Formats: sequence, structure tokens, C-alpha cells
Amino acid sequence: MDELRFDGRVAIVTGAGAGLGRCHALLLGVRGAAVVVNDLDEARADQTAKEIADAGGSAVALASDVATVAGGEAVVALAVEAFGTVDVVVNNAGIIRDRAFHNLSDAEFDAVLGVHVHGAFNVTRPAWRIMREAGYGRVLFTTSAAGIWGNFGQSNYSAAKAGLLGLSRTLAIEGAKYGITSNAIAPVAATAMTEGLLGKLTDAADPALVSPAVAWLCHESCDATGHVYSVGGGRISRVVTTLTPGFVSKDVPLTAEAIRENWASISATEPGQVALTMTDDFRALRNALR
Repeated sequence: MDELRFDGRVAIVTGAGAGLGRCHALLLGVRGAAVVVNDLDEARADQTAKEIADAGGSAVALASDVATVAGGEAVVALAVEAFGTVDVVVNNAGIIRDRAFHNLSDAEFDAVLGVHVHGAFNVTRPAWRIMREAGYGRVLFTTSAAGIWGNFGQSNYSAAKAGLLGLSRTLAIEGAKYGITSNAIAPVAATAMTEGLLGKLTDAADPALVSPAVAWLCHESCDATGHVYSVGGGRISRVVTTLTPGFVSKDVPLTAEAIRENWASISATEPGQVALTMTDDFRALRNALR
């Protein structure tokens, strides 16, 4: 089996001083990518870059706050300065400020959206312009099961992670004609951020088991785009949205009462049709109205 290599490619990994980001950066570096290691903690960023260099790879580190425009742009500027371009962006940086919604403060909400959503935007936008000009790029966002399905005490985190899904899918559409793919992973990994949350899955959720999916989705031979994958414990699974037949009121105006009377069929999960785009949703509506 031919090894997937990244020789000649330049990758940015945010939040790469520890946990998942560190594993992603190390794997990409070992496989030949020149890696820009970003983390808020300078010592941790330097350590990851050193580990890549010690393994025979090439890496530079930058401690910057990607939640700021300047911090994100600095990461991309360093990639260009050190290695000439940007081919891959892995948006991994994140924080949590868990609290039940009724107790959640403005600062806790803004901080989480700042790192996850603004952070991904602030790094990806300047990198995107380079990729668009080059006609090639791979962008990966890190969402979460909380962003897909919600989780108690994580309204800020869930909102941020759901926002990244919309960003990723839109960039997949905009990047298609420029050779740029955009995907998202929802990792299950035992890290400092998930301490105490995984229960019996903790022992199986080695962060290093997520990174092979990152390598594949960011490789030039992978043309998948606009998708979401649950990854953890050695499993990778595609997450899809399903439309059910629902209920259509054709002969009379739709009323709240008609919805009440047909709620069982509206809410049924089977049979279902996988919807991958907005067009699929509109097409299903057109078919139902015929």
C-alpha cells in the first residue's frame, strides 16, 4: 500500500501545542509536510515543532491568538515567510467554558465563539486567498457531536461548533472550481478539553486515532468535500442529514391544526432520504408538491 505523503505541501495546524492538534501536526510533519504549529502557549507550540524536527520533518512555531484578526493573519504570514505558501489548513484551536444556559455570561459565550468561529475564520480567510490563486487547497474544520446534536451545559460550545459546519459547507461550494476542498470532523478524543466527559470511551479515545482521518481528508488524492465525519477510537463515520417524506397540505392551506393531526408522520425518521445540499432540500419540496 502506497503511503500518503505531503512532501512539498505546507500545512497550518492551530491549537497544535497539545491534544488533537499536536497529533495532527506530528503526523503531517512525519509524512513530509512543512508545518506551521500554532498555539496560544509558546512553550507548547515550540515543543511540538521540535518534535517534528526531531523526527526529521520541518516545522516552525508561532504563539498567537487566532481569535483576533491579527493573530490569524500572523499564522498565515509565517507560513508564507518560512515555506512560501499554504496548502492545508487544519482549524483545531478551541476552548470550553461550560455552564448551564441560564447561568452563561456574555463573556463566556463570546470567548468560545471567538476562538472556534472567529479563530477558524481569521486563519482560513487569508489562507483561502492564497489557495484560490494557486488553484489548490485543503481546509479542515473541527466540529463536535455537541455541535451536531447539542449537549447539556455547552450552549456556547454547541453554537460555535454548529457554526463551523455551515462555514465548512459553504466553503466547499465556493472552493469547488478552485481545487479547494472543505470538510469537518467531529472527533471523539481523550484530551484536556474532554476530561471527565467520555466515561467508558476514555481508554479507547486516543487522540492519535483521529489524526489519520485528518491526513486523508487533507491529502491531494482525496476529493471529498462538504462532508462531516465522526472520528474516534479507530472508527470514521460520515454524518448525514436525512429528510423524511413529512406531510404536505395540497388541497387546503397548511394550518397549525393540520400539523398537529399529522405530527406522527412529520416526525417519523423512516423512510428517509439523505440530503447533501440545499438543492436536495428544494428538490424534495418540489417533488412533494407535485
